[in-house]
Amino acid sequence: MSLIFFPPPLQQINSEIAHHAGVDLYVLRLDLMHPWVNGNKWFKLKYNLLEAKEKNFTTLLTFGGAYSNHIYATAAAGNLFGFRTIGVIRGEEKLPLNPTLSFAVQQGMQLVYLNREMYRQRNTPALEEYLQQSFGEVFIIPEGGSNLNGVRGCTEIVDNAMPTAGYAFDHICVACGTATTLVGIALSLHQKQRAIAFPVLKNGAFLAQEIESLLTNYLTSDLPTPYNSPASWELVCDYHFGGYAKVNDELLLFSQQFTQEHGVPLDYVYTAKMFYGVMDLLQQGFFCKGDRLLLVHTGGLQGNAGIEERFQRVAKI
Repeated sequence: MSLIFFPPPLQQINSEIAHHAGVDLYVLRLDLMHPWVNGNKWFKLKYNLLEAKEKNFTTLLTFGGAYSNHIYATAAAGNLFGFRTIGVIRGEEKLPLNPTLSFAVQQGMQLVYLNREMYRQRNTPALEEYLQQSFGEVFIIPEGGSNLNGVRGCTEIVDNAMPTAGYAFDHICVACGTATTLVGIALSLHQKQRAIAFPVLKNGAFLAQEIESLLTNYLTSDLPTPYNSPASWELVCDYHFGGYAKVNDELLLFSQQFTQEHGVPLDYVYTAKMFYGVMDLLQQGFFCKGDRLLLVHTGGLQGNAGIEERFQRVAKI
């Protein structure tokens, strides 16, 4: 299964902050891979789509919030590869649809809404059985593509940088939601490298248990891995800005200024928080002189339109 991608460029960030810290800073621009199915979303979907195709499923069903990058990408990928798609959306329907859900419908996705109490049961056998009874034989992809197929795809992310980089990086930094991307990256690194994840959820330290569980399950599976053990990894939990999808004026201003200075647009939910955190840590002397950092841009720019729309509505009140 293939998709016509633009090779993700590796872009150096010529920042005074990085210069004073004595650190080389690069961004892997996964956001430029494809107009719709880009960032870490393609890597998390790739082997799920392959399994669905191999098992002759015709319908994909997955989960997400109203501004979900995963819903957006699954709708597009399903349309591109000939799958019917169903998106189970957290909360009640709100009309008119926001830009994310409008796009999903345009791609042929059927939207189904679950109240928040039922949605919390999305990973239980009972809800899975209910969905199978309601929609027939569907291939279920968990929220965010957070399964072993998703991890397998994410082991390939850094490979997109290394052939063009000509050298290895000391630290690979990534925003963290379900931790699937972090796990895949940690499994793909040399032991002397370190993966640093910036949870976008409040009190994100709980993800450590999820990470250990995913690592154990993957390493005990028959799925391929570049190395027998993961590289070291770390969670930096201080840059969530209030929690998932929480955005304030400080983050908006940082994102806008970073884009103006370096030509790299950031999404407010994930990469803006990670980039903010990295720049702040550089000023604190968190990294050593001579370190080489790779910041993974995980895409998700489509969600900015919905967040900016929310800010505009609040401003009018």
